[in-house]
Amino acid sequence: MEKYKEVIKELIKFRDERDWQQFHDSKNLALAISIESAELNEIFLWKKDNEVENVNPDKIKEELADIFAYSFLLAEKHNLDIFQIVLDKVKRNGEKYPIDKSKGTAKKYNEL
Repeated sequence: MEKYKEVIKELIKFRDERDWQQFHDSKNLALAISIESAELNEIFLWKKDNEVENVNPDKIKEELADIFAYSFLLAEKHNLDIFQIVLDKVKRNGEKYPIDKSKGTAKKYNEL
């Protein structure tokens, strides 16, 4: 938890030193997450099945860092505990995808 607080502190410091808070409303942070996610997808675009696991890990790290940074800032803006919201989602997914019906299949919960 301390590491997370340190990351948030550094993100806010970086943002505030540049007077970028004015641009970091919820809509723009959500759009930034989407755009950075698309950039992550681009790393894998046109790769064959045997190539996707061998892409440059530095490129993956770069895009994931952007996605996490904007996600953390959006969560902080709304006073959301990122760890709790993920745990809550895992619990809800566990209810939607019971092991006995979903193990070994990629079917969506309404197809099980």
